[in-house]
Amino acid sequence: MPSLKDLRNRIASVKATQKITKAMQMVAAAKLRRAQSAAEAARPYANRMGVVLGNLAGGVAPGSGPALLAGTGKDQVHLLVVCTGERGLCGAFNTAIVRLAREHINSLVAQGKTVKILCVGKKGYDQLKRQYEKQIIELVDLRSVRNIGFTNADAIGKKIISLFEGGQFDVCTLYFSRFRSVIAQIPTALQLIPAQIPVNDNAAGGAQAAYEAEPEQEEILATLLPRNISVQVFTALLENMASFYGSQMSAMDNATRNAGEMIRKQTTLYNRSRQAMITKELIEIISGAEAL
Repeated sequence: MPSLKDLRNRIASVKATQKITKAMQMVAAAKLRRAQSAAEAARPYANRMGVVLGNLAGGVAPGSGPALLAGTGKDQVHLLVVCTGERGLCGAFNTAIVRLAREHINSLVAQGKTVKILCVGKKGYDQLKRQYEKQIIELVDLRSVRNIGFTNADAIGKKIISLFEGGQFDVCTLYFSRFRSVIAQIPTALQLIPAQIPVNDNAAGGAQAAYEAEPEQEEILATLLPRNISVQVFTALLENMASFYGSQMSAMDNATRNAGEMIRKQTTLYNRSRQAMITKELIEIISGAEAL
């Protein structure tokens, strides 16, 4: 059984840890509000751009149009852009994204496809390099970036387009975590190239409007599709940021609760040990007095 001094040191250590986890929970809660607002503000723009691209792509003949829309006609080489956090202590946030990417990688390899990985975030890179180090072509480290902006996403988008134009891959898929609530973050896979254009369902909404484009639709698509990739990456980074703080807030709350439970158990054990020592000393004193 540990001594009273050991128990006191253990209780003091757990209390110090509890203060840290409580502080991290409060910081994550404060940052979550801003990150959630940014993620929710970016969704309408990304969704509306998808609608515009859908209207324009509807006037393009199947198999034609810009390469970002039609693709290369093959699906042999796949580029996986895995976006995770730069830090840990956030529960299963990073692991859930990597797990989804790993399942897709294993499925593609089983089909004889070639897989290349572009990691955005240190934690995802650390997990994937253990098994797929040879497939990782680059790590985009955003630890030095204090506030994620469209400039960061645009740089990643241009890197993806440059690799595609260089014939480095045929299909590109983006992995991130979509924020739903503090306790629910959904790992998501989104195909960027060839672009997945949402289909407008006008069956229940009357006749479809007619659009005239100037300049030609293919020329507009050639301009909008690269920007759409940057917008989707930017939206993914914002969703990831909100999901990270939500997951960290939940994880630190659980850690604070667990520390409180551990303090309670250790305090009970300390009191029992202390009482047992006092009782033992009293018995020794009484026995010595009776012996005299």
